[in-house]
Amino acid sequence: MNYKYFSFLMLSTALLATPEVQTFSEVFSEAKTSGNIKYYYIQTDKDFDSAPSTSADANSVGGQLRFDTASFYGFRAGATFMTTNPFLLGDSVDTSIIGKDNGVRGADATKGFSVLGEGYIAYKYKDLDLLYGRDVIKTPLINAKEVRMLPSAVEGAFARYDLSKSSQATVAYLDKFKQRTSSEFIDIVNHALGRETEAITGSTTGSVLMAGFEQKGEQYSFKLYDYYAADFLNSLSVDGTYKMSIAGMKTAFSGEYIYQKSVGNAQDNLAETASVTAGKTIEVNALSLRAKLLHKSAAFTVAYSNVLKNSSKHDSLVLPWDGTPLYTNMITSNDLFQSLYGSALKADSIYIGGSQGVKIAYKQKLDSFGLQGVSAYVAFLNTSNSKFEKDQRDYNIVLAYKYAKAFSFALKGIWVENNSGASADGTVSQIKLLSQYRVIANYKF
Repeated sequence: MNYKYFSFLMLSTALLATPEVQTFSEVFSEAKTSGNIKYYYIQTDKDFDSAPSTSADANSVGGQLRFDTASFYGFRAGATFMTTNPFLLGDSVDTSIIGKDNGVRGADATKGFSVLGEGYIAYKYKDLDLLYGRDVIKTPLINAKEVRMLPSAVEGAFARYDLSKSSQATVAYLDKFKQRTSSEFIDIVNHALGRETEAITGSTTGSVLMAGFEQKGEQYSFKLYDYYAADFLNSLSVDGTYKMSIAGMKTAFSGEYIYQKSVGNAQDNLAETASVTAGKTIEVNALSLRAKLLHKSAAFTVAYSNVLKNSSKHDSLVLPWDGTPLYTNMITSNDLFQSLYGSALKADSIYIGGSQGVKIAYKQKLDSFGLQGVSAYVAFLNTSNSKFEKDQRDYNIVLAYKYAKAFSFALKGIWVENNSGASADGTVSQIKLLSQYRVIANYKF
């Protein structure tokens, strides 16, 4: 909202009016500027059983420029400009690195854009940190999700409190969300439900109250988050990891549980036979387990997930704000289905109700083979579901190079047999083969 940035202007004016102008000038002289420049190429091919195959690609250059002031009597401010600029586009364009979400809302998805992705004022007093404005956050179910050109962002008010050196509590009021292929911050519930927002919630707008607790020790970490959107959805996520050494090798064991349920008007309106979910209210139980083994320059991962089947409910995970929390998540496990405008009740692959996934992944740094900064990653995921005609099988291969902390380069190959998606009413469709290739060069400064 404009009043937020008016508040920022008023605060800046008030600070400039103080007699300590010389001190205030240091707020900017000691400010930090950072960002990145990214080149991205993507090509997506789809083979169908009963329709012609399709192919789309795109090139784009973009990135972010971030400015953070130094602290002045506990106050600070920051802004991040984000941009994506396509070039050499063909007749069939893959807009997932440009403006795909803009296209869903009726704009030209092939057009690049620039946006103030972050813009905030903040105040810190001892262990309390307050922030107001736009911010990029990383939580289990609302996540920046930086696998494309730009991250997503939210708008609202945040309060973070350090309970100790190892634990932190967060409370936030979120009213807007910007999907990573969108140039606009949209009402956060309207973004999730689109044209069905009023029919489901009884209102055209909404908000999300988020409360989180995180604790991290030398051998363990724990996260608990609850997201409450009145008259829409309540989501609980619990996640924990324990690290230990076995036979001289580092290991990590993780577990996660997610529970979601429609609340208020949504509970009543979705129960109507003519609703988008065909009379099914939302109730989801999902769990995920993971084991990691690290030995020298190699890492081996095995993961399992299960979104419990409940035929009388809408049992697919509802993830409209770029969360892809299950440990079995692959590069292709989020084809922008649920995070696009109005697509919250759709789902894909391991996030569909009744899906069980088993993932095996291996990463090897090649420094010891004389290839400094080079690493290779391979992963396989098998997703089974009684709703599927055939199991979905994902194959990911990544060859990456990193020079110091500034430059990285990656080649990614993705193949998905029987790529699966579910509509809001639970109807499942599958694509015979999805192939995707990505080239990403990123320079941070």
